[in-house]
Order: sequence, then C-alpha cells, then structure tokens
Amino acid sequence: MNQSSSGVNVDERSNKKRGSLVIDEETRARIKGFLEGFVENIVATYRGREIEPYETPSSYLSRRSPGGELKPFHAAIIPSELLRINQFERGFSTSLGNSFEECARLIALQHHKEAIRGYATTGDVSRAAMVEIEQQVRVFERAAKKGEERPSLNEMVGAVLDARRSDDLVPLKVTADLYIEANDGRRFYFEIKSPMPNKGQCLEVTQRLLRFHLIAGAARPDVHGYFAMAYNPYGPKRDDYNWNFALNYTPFAEAVLIAQEFWSIVGGEGTMEELLSIYQEVGREKTKYMLDSLAFGF
Repeated sequence: MNQSSSGVNVDERSNKKRGSLVIDEETRARIKGFLEGFVENIVATYRGREIEPYETPSSYLSRRSPGGELKPFHAAIIPSELLRINQFERGFSTSLGNSFEECARLIALQHHKEAIRGYATTGDVSRAAMVEIEQQVRVFERAAKKGEERPSLNEMVGAVLDARRSDDLVPLKVTADLYIEANDGRRFYFEIKSPMPNKGQCLEVTQRLLRFHLIAGAARPDVHGYFAMAYNPYGPKRDDYNWNFALNYTPFAEAVLIAQEFWSIVGGEGTMEELLSIYQEVGREKTKYMLDSLAFGF
C-alpha cells in the first residue's frame, strides 16, 4: 500500500498486474476518443466565429460590446486570425475542467468498483447538523482572517456528526464532481476545481465537504471528501503550491489533493504522467486541424 502526502492509502495491486502501464489500452482508447471529440467540439464553436476586421481606429472606437469584450489595442496590432485563436484558448481553458472529470472517471472505472461524474446523493439529515456546518465554516473563516489556528477537517466533521438529532430531519441533496467507490468499500467525493480558487470558492468547497460527510453519516476512513486540483501551477511538489486563498481558507493539509496526489487515488502511481501523454498525443494529431480551422478557416 502506498500513502499520499494527504494520508490516503492508494492500492497499487492492479498496477503490478499490468506491469508499468497504469492506464490499459482499452481505457486509453476511450480517453483518446473523448479528448478528440472534446477538441473538435470546441473548435467547431470558434471556427465560424467572425471577428470584424480593424479598418480604422475611429470605426473600432464606435463599436459597443454588452459583454465588455472590446480591446482596441489588441485588435489594432494582432491579426484577426490570432485573435480567434486567443478566444479559442480562453474557451478551451474554461472547459478543460470537464475533461479532467471525464478522464478521471474513465481511469477510475478500470481500478475501482464504481465511478460517477456529477454524483448526486440525497437523504434526510438533521437540521441541527446543518446549522453546525454553517457554524464550523464561520469559525474556520474567522480564524483564517485573524491568522489563528483553524479547526482541522476531522474536528469539523466530528462536530457536525455529533450535532445530529433524530427529530429534526430535513432533505438534503449534495452533488460531487466525481464519486468513487473503491474495491475495499471506501467512498470518495471529489470537488475538482481550479488550482487558483477565490476565497468564496474555498469556503464553499469546505462547506460541501462537510455536507458529504453528513449525508454519508460517516467520517474518515470510510468516507473521504476532497478538494482536488488536477495539476499544480507552481511546480512538481506539494510544497511548491503557493496560492494564498486555498492555503488559508480550506483545511489544506487534510482536504486538498494536488496533481499526482489526486490522480494516484484515481488510478495509481504514474497515472498523471500517462494521462498527460494521451493529451499530448491528441494534441500532436490535432495540431494541423486546429490551426487550419481557426487561423485559416479551412
């Protein structure tokens, strides 16, 4: 058994059976097919998008954009074809999180009992425990603002579960970006978000993690709620990560998985590197298609 830096035991028995490959050929083909369609759909969105030519400064300055998309200096110096590619890149980046979720699901299906995207779980929970969740998040936020010691995730989960009553039940629905049930029965609820979230997103995810535990009626190690980041924008190590909001406004040490830590739970050690190789393969094969479609209009 291998243990990640966040204290999660990762079962690598299936890796040994297949040798060095964590992602088998069937899963690889499914991921590649998904990514090819993913790229083609986004290209189709931007391919026919017309960018008005920049004729004169006065004509451009007379334009209106309800969405606030006017950039006179960009438009003046950058060819319209490159502006279309820039719009494509921004749209692609916005949608990329969906690709992480689907690739994680496909890989997890190979290694675990069950994997579901957009997993909605419902049930009747104690109103008192719901109130306790809000209280725990407020206490956590206040402590973070003051630079004081914040409660741990385990402490918050324990307080929420201890607050439950049986005579004040209300319905609750919580949806996880990705749910995995491991072969040993452990349940994982993942919120897969940007590695640079704002303060509000951090507190919202913290609240959601507590709700996962409440509706499941269990703490770790039976249930694990995580804020998962598909990659680390700061470097190869967890200690390289330096985004202030996530460090301060989440129970970072226990609740946040970064890059390989997340992908190793999904598929085992080496999963992230193998997955990147599939992204790279699709990128190489689709390069001419993307340039022809977006820059030259073919």
